[in-house]
Amino acid sequence: MSRRALSRLLPLAASLLAAATVAACGSGPTESEPEAAPVTVPPAVATPLVGSAVAAPIPVPATDGRTHLVYELLLTNSLSGNATLNSLTARAGDRNLLTLSGDNLKYWTRTLGDNAVGTNVLGPGQSAVVWLDVVVDGGAAAPAEITHSVDLTVSKPVPGVVPPRLTQEVAPVTVSDAKPISISPPLEGPNWLSANSCCDMTAHRMAVNPLNGQLWLSERFAVDYVQLTDDFRLFSGDPTKLESYAYFGAPIRAVGGGKVITVVDNLPEQVPSKTPVGLPLDQYGGNHVVQDLGDGNYAFYAHLKPGSISVQVGDELSAGQQIAELGNSGNSDAPHLHFHVMDNPHPLAANGLPFVFDEFRLDQQVASVAGLERLFTGQPAPLRPGFAVRDEAQVAPLVLDIMNYAGAQ
Repeated sequence: MSRRALSRLLPLAASLLAAATVAACGSGPTESEPEAAPVTVPPAVATPLVGSAVAAPIPVPATDGRTHLVYELLLTNSLSGNATLNSLTARAGDRNLLTLSGDNLKYWTRTLGDNAVGTNVLGPGQSAVVWLDVVVDGGAAAPAEITHSVDLTVSKPVPGVVPPRLTQEVAPVTVSDAKPISISPPLEGPNWLSANSCCDMTAHRMAVNPLNGQLWLSERFAVDYVQLTDDFRLFSGDPTKLESYAYFGAPIRAVGGGKVITVVDNLPEQVPSKTPVGLPLDQYGGNHVVQDLGDGNYAFYAHLKPGSISVQVGDELSAGQQIAELGNSGNSDAPHLHFHVMDNPHPLAANGLPFVFDEFRLDQQVASVAGLERLFTGQPAPLRPGFAVRDEAQVAPLVLDIMNYAGAQ
């Protein structure tokens, strides 16, 4: 800072000091004015990491019998050297809820702009997102507040201010008291696979959209639905032909009552097994419908079959009403229904909200996320051995779930 700039600041400092001196020399408290309690000023502590939660978590019960608090931390390294994250702990009071360390922390952390590679090292001025899934066992109450502590090592310590290794608090978050909306399934029939959905590091969970000057995670709880055959395959025959996917054209049902906000129905089908390129943002969802479900919840039904949408903007829908057919339009490399609930009508510039289905049957689970890749080679999905079929109600699906949805209501 120049001497000239500093000279401009001095009068302000001097006037503040003078004001403090006058206050100190004033008369003491009178009988009618009790003496004010002394103000305690907490000490300033250097924190190499600064950050916050992208959105407050909303507790949601899931098919594993536990309650999930799903959210993300955006962390920035404020130093001129690297900051290595050794561990991150989420706590409620003195109770540890989740600790990530080593390769596990690296798995759940990505630098902003590079979702492909996990990392626990933030370069100078670099930001990263840490995806969190804090799980509370069934029946236990969700915490009201969550704090986070990070053990980190810095490559350029600041003597007397920032030591080579330290533990710091960052990004406290208040847990939302909102409740997930209860809806009916958007499809009917057996063997509907919940792919690319919560709460692992799927493509949906990692979809961080920098739009309109801020970050959005509209796909936080999004599901990609495909229907497996009786022998748990995705297709039969030529994978580049839509007719090879037996569920292509399946009816899409409204998940609840509410008004239609948006309809797009002028985009062509894509070629299955090939990834579209060069799509503008407004075509990523392909042909789609956005529905207002009320109380700040909006449903997004995407990749619909061209010409199949049977509703118009302004229509009041009822749960179970057919609105379209399953297709392969937009950013899609196999026929599927992309479904999510969000906090405003924009499919991308919104925050994804949790939801639960009123009832369904959980028939099976794919054994692992890696096992999903086998489906695209024509092989059957590897299944979880010894899985017990069960009826579910008022819970959210998790990635790998294979569900049976009853017919339209």
